[in-house]
Amino acid sequence: MMKKRLLAAVLAAVMLSASATGCAQGGGNTDSAAAGSAAAAGETIKIGGLAPLTGNVSVYGIATNNGVKLAVDKINKAGGVLGKQIEYISYDEKGDAIEAVNAYNKLVQDDQVVALVGDVTSKPTIAVAQKAVKDGLPMITATGTAADITKAGDNIFRACFIDPFQGELMAAYAAQKLGAKTAAIIYDNGDDYSTGVANAFEAAAKEAGMTITNKEAYQSGSVDFKSQLTKIKAGNPDVVMVPVYYSDVALIAVQAKDIGLSAKLLGADGWDGVLEKIDKSNLDAVKDCYFCSQYSAESSDPDLQAFLKTYKESYGADANMFAVLGYDAMGMMAAAIEKAGSTDSDKIVEALKGIEYKGLTGNTTFDENRNPVREAVITTIADGKYKFVENFKK
Repeated sequence: MMKKRLLAAVLAAVMLSASATGCAQGGGNTDSAAAGSAAAAGETIKIGGLAPLTGNVSVYGIATNNGVKLAVDKINKAGGVLGKQIEYISYDEKGDAIEAVNAYNKLVQDDQVVALVGDVTSKPTIAVAQKAVKDGLPMITATGTAADITKAGDNIFRACFIDPFQGELMAAYAAQKLGAKTAAIIYDNGDDYSTGVANAFEAAAKEAGMTITNKEAYQSGSVDFKSQLTKIKAGNPDVVMVPVYYSDVALIAVQAKDIGLSAKLLGADGWDGVLEKIDKSNLDAVKDCYFCSQYSAESSDPDLQAFLKTYKESYGADANMFAVLGYDAMGMMAAAIEKAGSTDSDKIVEALKGIEYKGLTGNTTFDENRNPVREAVITTIADGKYKFVENFKK
């Protein structure tokens, strides 16, 4: 009885106190020595993973995969799920939708996984979700934010906020907390994430009584943004929404500084990692910017602090939002399997729908579209560091 209570507690919060194996940089990988020894006896529960471990967005995939593996390691050390070890089998999909579908097919057909934690970025996740719906496979993406992902079917869940939510939330924050009356937007029109957040911000800002002075698009892969930023500067907005990934944020922020654009820059969770991409001499380019995120490293939550410590010890780097979400996504899936009392797909899906999960990102339930319901964290940058501002609900 005591062991069952301990296991239930671990699955509810997936609290971390032990180190894990290192991150694999590609290929298919089965994690945890305990899972490996049990696999031969057919005593494992196979859960698949997909992430870009190489390529342009590998920083997201590696961190997410690392977080998942830390969760698996902790769960297995506590006795596993339904009395069995989790065997986590992950593949590098290189940030490509076709690669992701091919890897998904291998997980289902060859590895015979009972659930999937993945994918990471939106386009591959959408492609994989469409396959998972046909197969009825329980799937949760830790970080795929496009609204269309969970619209694919009733067995698709996510641990992160959706694009429209982030755009709406930052518009509300700009109006209510920053007192902004005017706003501009610069976004990547070839990226679903960027476009989704931008469009939601624009609509919500107008509804809040703000004037959109400029909405400037650029093509994916661009490195020169001065033309768009010069037009934005001429409009003299109070804030500029920059709903793009961290590598583009770094370039845009420095170029905005160079032309003397003084408006506050705003962003969504794709900003996480920008400090690693910006030169120390240009840190003032992102000073006093605001973006929404899923958690704060400054939280006093002991589970989160234990995770951050173990992540650093295990991988020699600081955990980011993607690692935290990967950890929680696997925790949610494991808790659902335990709650279902079975690896039957339909039972796992029903358990996920009704789950109340206390994780590193807070207390999470799912709405009718299987998107998470919880507070967002507003983060700023000061003294070259991320700083927690407040929890905020629109």
